[in-house]
Amino acid sequence: NYKTVDDPSLFVALPLVDEPGVSLCVWTTTPWTLPSNGYAAVKADIAYVEVDYQDGERLIIAEALRESVEKKLKRKLEVVGRRQGRELVGKRYRPCFDCFSKDLFDSVAELKEGGSESIYWRVLDEDFVTLDTGTGIVHIAPAFGEDDNLAHKGQLRRYRDPDAVPLICSVAPDGTLTEVMGELAGTWVKDADPLLTADLEQRGLLVHHELYRHEYPFCWRADDDPLIQLARPAWYIRTTERIDQDIANNQQINWLPGHIKDGRFGDFLRNNVDWALSRERFWGTPLNVWVCSEDPSHEHAPASVAAIEQLNPKAFDHFHDARRQDPSINEHLIVHKPWIDEVTFPCPECGAVMHRVTEVIDAWFDSGSMPFAQCGFPHVPGSVETFAKAWPADFISEAIDQTRGWFYSLLMVSTLVFDEATCQAVGLERKDYPHPYKACVVLGHVCDRRGKKESKSKGNYTPPDVILGRVRMEFAPVTVDQLPGKLQKLATELDDGVALVSRDDYEGLDLTGSAAPVRLYRADREDEAQDLALTPVKGLPRRVVLLSQGVMQALGLSPCSEGLEVKPNDVPFNEQAERCTVEDPSRHAPGADAFRWFFYAASPPWTNTRHSLTNVRLAQKDFLIKLRNVYAFFTIYADIDGFSPAAGNPDASDTTPAALARSAGYRPAADRTELDRWISSEVALAVDEVSRALSNYGVYEAAQRLIELVDGLSNWYVRRSRSRFWASAEDGALKQDKLDASFTLYEALVTIVKAIAPFVPFFAEQLYQNLVRGPWPDSQPQSVHLCGYPQADAAAIDKPLADEMAAVRELVSLGLQVRTAGKLRVRQPLSCADIVVSVAELAPRLEGHRALVAEELNVHEVRWLLPGQEGAAVAYQLKPNFRVLGPRLGKKVQLVKKALGTADAGALRAELAQQGRCGIEIDGGEHIELTDEEVQVTVVASEGFAAAGGRAGVVVLHTGLTDELLDEGLAREVLARLQGQRKKLDLGYTDHIAVTLRGSERLARVVTAEGEQLMREALCDELQFQLVDGESELPDEEGWVLDEVQGEQVALRVLPQGSAS
Repeated sequence: NYKTVDDPSLFVALPLVDEPGVSLCVWTTTPWTLPSNGYAAVKADIAYVEVDYQDGERLIIAEALRESVEKKLKRKLEVVGRRQGRELVGKRYRPCFDCFSKDLFDSVAELKEGGSESIYWRVLDEDFVTLDTGTGIVHIAPAFGEDDNLAHKGQLRRYRDPDAVPLICSVAPDGTLTEVMGELAGTWVKDADPLLTADLEQRGLLVHHELYRHEYPFCWRADDDPLIQLARPAWYIRTTERIDQDIANNQQINWLPGHIKDGRFGDFLRNNVDWALSRERFWGTPLNVWVCSEDPSHEHAPASVAAIEQLNPKAFDHFHDARRQDPSINEHLIVHKPWIDEVTFPCPECGAVMHRVTEVIDAWFDSGSMPFAQCGFPHVPGSVETFAKAWPADFISEAIDQTRGWFYSLLMVSTLVFDEATCQAVGLERKDYPHPYKACVVLGHVCDRRGKKESKSKGNYTPPDVILGRVRMEFAPVTVDQLPGKLQKLATELDDGVALVSRDDYEGLDLTGSAAPVRLYRADREDEAQDLALTPVKGLPRRVVLLSQGVMQALGLSPCSEGLEVKPNDVPFNEQAERCTVEDPSRHAPGADAFRWFFYAASPPWTNTRHSLTNVRLAQKDFLIKLRNVYAFFTIYADIDGFSPAAGNPDASDTTPAALARSAGYRPAADRTELDRWISSEVALAVDEVSRALSNYGVYEAAQRLIELVDGLSNWYVRRSRSRFWASAEDGALKQDKLDASFTLYEALVTIVKAIAPFVPFFAEQLYQNLVRGPWPDSQPQSVHLCGYPQADAAAIDKPLADEMAAVRELVSLGLQVRTAGKLRVRQPLSCADIVVSVAELAPRLEGHRALVAEELNVHEVRWLLPGQEGAAVAYQLKPNFRVLGPRLGKKVQLVKKALGTADAGALRAELAQQGRCGIEIDGGEHIELTDEEVQVTVVASEGFAAAGGRAGVVVLHTGLTDELLDEGLAREVLARLQGQRKKLDLGYTDHIAVTLRGSERLARVVTAEGEQLMREALCDELQFQLVDGESELPDEEGWVLDEVQGEQVALRVLPQGSAS
């Protein structure tokens, strides 16, 4: 959790011992570490200069950084000498604070190779020294910073007795200065910075100081708390000895996404360091290490309470006494603080008393032990058998940051513990890698709608209640009196009918526009709610609402005592009078299933998800609402027609084709229409693909396939089958066709309901109870969750038909895009559509769908063409996608541009559409392969045409309009107005109407020609037309609707059949 902060930047002089008047100039942004300085580091091959500083004093700095230091000091630094870094190595200097040097400056340590050396305050050669900034000489405090500590350890390895060298550290574990700092003792290190700086300046050692902007780590939980690195003694697990086994184990895991295996996680393993096992805390599993009071080298790690009692039968008497006094103490706390700290026993080596070390175990070690610890393995009876059944786990799932946490701890503990010897000792069958998990599904982070990680303290999160319960949030009320001067202008927007909030909170409630009606109330006085207009404004922080004094009094509220400084996550804990609820009463919360579906369908699990009420609702609309609408359509017409899948088949116990074969009117899918066969095939294909995706942990892929299926069911099958459901069921042929459509839609819905049950359990259950348990209350499973997951009906799969219909749907979609781009209303018929099919082999198979395409595109004629047969109607322009292709080809991208400009654009477009790639030759004869992402294809239509292209082909619409075509369009517009009036009158699906139209001769001509179709589609039993001449004769009485269609004034009246005309 790094933040950009301004810290003090100090340049400090460290006088050389053997060169009076000459000092090393070091740089630091952490002045509080200077009292613990132990070394100065240079780089052997860097050139350094000795410069004239002041009053005869000279400084040594890196030659490459002299000019930047001059700019900071705002004066020239004359060079009086030069030397290489290696000439400085070994030189001694006086530290800028003597809190340790007064006792240790002359201390030396014997070297392994003979001789001795001063333990501190000398110059080292270190590779981490850079010339990016500073002076080229680095101040090293071994107790702080990884590089510093490693440099110190490098020196210790040269000594005969490394333990004889104390680690100098002037900072206590609580982050304050220790008593060695005299009157500064107890000062928090960050607060000590200015005091130490002033002291250095007073003693003439401060060369320069300023503020330096850089990235600094902060606590990831307490966002405002800066962190310090502090070297502490610890117990370690030597994981580096077994890391090769851990890497081999990792190679057998199925990682999703796969790049984590050798990427983020693999890299972490390859750079493994020993595991710091101990923690200096109270809470945690006590470290089971006892140290002898007489000889600290005597250490003992008992494995159990029983092992300790063998050494001291009375070791736990104090715990048993505590339980007798307080029986609520759990028996398992016998090995936890504070009681475990009183446990002693005689040293097995010398008999002296042993005491437990004070540390507890890293909680991540507990997490890594979870697979076996949860069942008390191996000491609890039956735990070996229980553990063996569940080990290794099929999969685990957690967020991406667990690559250094749980993913690692699980793998490392399992690799270390379950070797052959351990398995034999506890009677466990040894498993080959991987263990303890076979697969790992990595999750991205949940972010706000702008892509920033959600944070309670920042308030940029969506409260769960907004999604699961009611669309409402709690706010801290403030008044104008609490606003700073720059926000006083908000008073002009405030009155007793208005509340003001930040735009972030306004959009967080999924509100749009400049204002929205809401309800405000105290949580304990909801019955006293006020209806106000909520307005978003700039300047207000999150979870604060600005209210007038009148509203505050009416709701019994008091201004929040913290005003605009209140933290969002503190608002729910304010006093009742200092928080209020803002609720949008107009829309329901999406609910738990919509919440689940959003996370499945929004993006692959390992990518960050932009979470908001708006986005959840969009996902809900795209799938759940669409499916519910299909379900509602089916149930409406099933009720109207009295359709029941149980008719003639009252004891069915399943809904497979075999189980439904006995139902009255049921026919196999193969005997039904092409559209029925297509959707049955799509359902079977989808079930197969969803099952395979879920078997490979592809939740997102499965969700996308279900979305695609429901879209096809709604926007293609149901839309194209409406007339079949509307038809009369009296005629034998129509009756069977209607039954076929009903059974087809029923089977599709039931199969989808079973397929989505793991994704949206409540929604699936609701639909299942009506679709399946309703017709069969006794013979079918009681719940969808007691049904088996659906199996793909292989007999229903028709891959050629699926390919054909997919092409047809894409071509129709292209055609509709052309209409939208050309502002050609879909209701307006056109004369012709030329369709250039990318895959030549597919063209003959599409011939049977000519009428369907013509109907969908609302054209009189469809002509199938092959690439090159477009004539002058369209032309293609190809050019490189420079953003994508540039990084791959560099300067050659211009040669590609030239080649694309002279190539057969139509042929290349077809190749790209069909294969996803094409090949060209550039100047020099080099062959270049290009993907469809690397080439931009533009379809240019000639005058009188409109066109667009896609993977399936190119659709060219003839846009010229004749009087006949315009009349047809007028008829369709009139029909749309009639349907609109039916909806306004809230008529039932089967209600018939009587219609009277008034208009011009043209309208009369159109109604006469298209009257039969108008009556049939609008369920009109009576259609009258009254010819009028001019606008003045159009009626203006109740029941009549006036409209203008294609420049024609139309008056219409719709009455339910049987009403007075």
